[in-house]
Amino acid sequence: MTLLDENAAGCTPPAGMAPRSGVMGWMLFDWAAQPFFTVIVTFIFGPYFVSELGNNPVAGQTAWAHAATIAGIIVAVSAPFAGGLSDSAGRNKRFIGAMAVVQAASLALLWFAAPGTGYFWPAAMIIAATAMAELSVVFNDAMLPHLVRPERMNRVSNDAWGLGYLGGMIFLIAVVLFLSADPDTGLTILGQAPLFGLDPATGEAARLTGPLAACWYLFFLMPFFLFTPDRPPLRPAGRAIAAGLSDLKATLAALSARPVLIRFLVARMLYMDGVNGILILGGAFAAGMFGWSTMEIGIFGIILNVAAIFGCFLASRFGRCANAGTVVLIALVILVAATLGIVSTTKEATLFGLASFGAVSGNGLFAAGAEKAFLAYGVLIGLAFGPVQAGSRAFLATRISPAEAGRFFGLFSLTGRMTSFLATGAFAVLTGWTGSPNLGMASLLVFLVAGLVLFVPAMGSGKRRH
Repeated sequence: MTLLDENAAGCTPPAGMAPRSGVMGWMLFDWAAQPFFTVIVTFIFGPYFVSELGNNPVAGQTAWAHAATIAGIIVAVSAPFAGGLSDSAGRNKRFIGAMAVVQAASLALLWFAAPGTGYFWPAAMIIAATAMAELSVVFNDAMLPHLVRPERMNRVSNDAWGLGYLGGMIFLIAVVLFLSADPDTGLTILGQAPLFGLDPATGEAARLTGPLAACWYLFFLMPFFLFTPDRPPLRPAGRAIAAGLSDLKATLAALSARPVLIRFLVARMLYMDGVNGILILGGAFAAGMFGWSTMEIGIFGIILNVAAIFGCFLASRFGRCANAGTVVLIALVILVAATLGIVSTTKEATLFGLASFGAVSGNGLFAAGAEKAFLAYGVLIGLAFGPVQAGSRAFLATRISPAEAGRFFGLFSLTGRMTSFLATGAFAVLTGWTGSPNLGMASLLVFLVAGLVLFVPAMGSGKRRH
């Protein structure tokens, strides 16, 4: 029986729990938000930004990485204040609603990012949308302990995470099947003209994903605003900011007495920088190297998302006979190997030239051997990036008491974002300096390996909660 089964119609929710409709509304936040990350940031608009808005794909990759870096810095600076404001002021829906308006407006304006527009103002819209999306997650996550009992938080959180992956994949599939067309034939993968008469020569399919993602987000946020109980009002905003900062300092002071948790949180901060860098930059990297169109990038995204869902299922089954730390360790090893494979790949070879494929031998999808190798590395990343995140959350849950879960999961969320700009920044600097996106991608290995090295000692240390 699931949490939602227990709250079926006709049953009164136990004390401290939201009704079934409220929990479902909260879960649909991830469903509403994920297409922005899947379609705009990673697989459709990001590669279009790199390959079409300017004349140089390397400059496009550098500009995209700079945009991600600036957005990450904004989130890193703002997230502690957002968390403190949530705990001290309450009424999180008002903050989420205000940021949703800014995010939707920024996404809608992407329609005007025609080829040759340049990078500046489209990058500004991406920065604004990313900052609003990430800060909204802080306020949304802070609501979970107030909606369900502690023993059900992990299940509800994972269900919401799975819904997010599914929503992003459905949106992506719709774009690939009905909107994205081959520039040579003008037809979609189904052999039909794209909906709305979209012109692939002017990137209209990629540009339309902005307004469509905005509409999707606003529409599927409605159950959240209508049915999910808000946090009660606590303090006026001015006093709440000061109180929130005081609470944050108290939590950090308590953490200093628990070195194992510090080691784990720092390790996660590093390896999640690497993971997020791969997800943000991977599609753009492929577009620059292989000249993939929107349709090819979209298919790659679908493959990656299917692998992610399958990877989470495998990790869940494997988790019955292994602890969360082992799941994280295996996922990190896979991510390091797959990223090394990507770094070793060129247009005609992989594994640093040990596997040479020669020139492209056809015009079909992923016709080159190097493209097929890149797809294989992408599948490995897809299998691992879900379990490394879910396993990290479970790892922390086994080492804290229920009474302190809210504080430490808030810190967990913060450390996952506060340095997210470092990996993309390293990619931008190395790529701009050397002119080689491969060397830029190699910088992500530093974050993954450093996180792995720090995590291994934490696996067998510390006191577990049973």
